Amino acid sequence: MKTNVGGIDKVLRIIARLALLVLLFIIEGSEPWWVLVGIMPLRTGTLGWCPAYTLVGLNTCPAKQ
Repeated sequence: MKTNVGGIDKVLRIIARLALLVLLFIIEGSEPWWVLVGIMPLRTGTLGWCPAYTLVGLNTCPAKQ
């Protein structure tokens, strides 16, 4: 597993997850399950590897490995 997610990309992914987590507490209703979609940006942001980037050949990491 080579790192393919750069620093700014990581930060944006983690911020997106935190925003979705905040929405979970703000939104009232019986179906906040869609907020769980934010697990993937958190995972890819913390690990530094995105499977979708691998499939399309993208790499935002400045250190080409």
